[in-house]
Amino acid sequence: MAGDFDALVAEADAAPVDGWDFSWLQGRATEARPSWGYQGLMSERLAGATAALDIQTGGGEVLARAAKLPPTMAATESWPPNVIAATKLLRPRGVVVVATGEVPPLPFADAAFDLVISRHPTTVWWAEIARVLEPGGTYFAQHVGPASVFELVEYFLGPQQQARTERDPANESAAARAAGLDVVDLRSERLPMKFFDIGAVVYFLRKVIWTVPDFSVEAYRDRLSALHRQIEIDGPFVAHSSRHLIEARKPG
Repeated sequence: MAGDFDALVAEADAAPVDGWDFSWLQGRATEARPSWGYQGLMSERLAGATAALDIQTGGGEVLARAAKLPPTMAATESWPPNVIAATKLLRPRGVVVVATGEVPPLPFADAAFDLVISRHPTTVWWAEIARVLEPGGTYFAQHVGPASVFELVEYFLGPQQQARTERDPANESAAARAAGLDVVDLRSERLPMKFFDIGAVVYFLRKVIWTVPDFSVEAYRDRLSALHRQIEIDGPFVAHSSRHLIEARKPG
């Protein structure tokens, strides 16, 4: 999608980025989805649970799409705009959204849940997850894997060799086991993402704030302008997301 640089950037810079809904990018960017279908698998597990917790729920959009929720359902979120959005979306379904800080502990008692879920948590508090799970309980999540969208990260920040090793699924599995959990399923995939105009890049970087942590249009205007010209000449900017599915159980 070609267009005037200033207009595309201004439109994307003004767009609201609350919640975890990416519909603004429709027709402007695409991302292939993992083959395992986290939404469906998560929904199946929620339907069979009695008490569940969704960690870092964002705006609650993923949890809200579950057809059936357990009798007790809670969710946590740390970013204030998302706490508000998630509460509005999930409260009608009986979900309590709890505002948390950026560090442990989780504000729940030991063995409070038989299922803990999370989609794309920024950090994983394995010891806390193990603590709030009852014996025999399950952690089921889709995590962002190593070097995810690093074509975009390194375009703006330069080489990030050390960061490329973070979020490795083998290391996460080891951390889960160290917390006392048994890893029963682990799957990984790298998937193409395409950005068709510079506005899509700006919107994505504003919304997924850990991609380029200090991102602002003013700070990176020169790089954005160069990328705009690149897209117009060569076509979509292609990056690759990294995802892994992990299921871990607390021995019963």
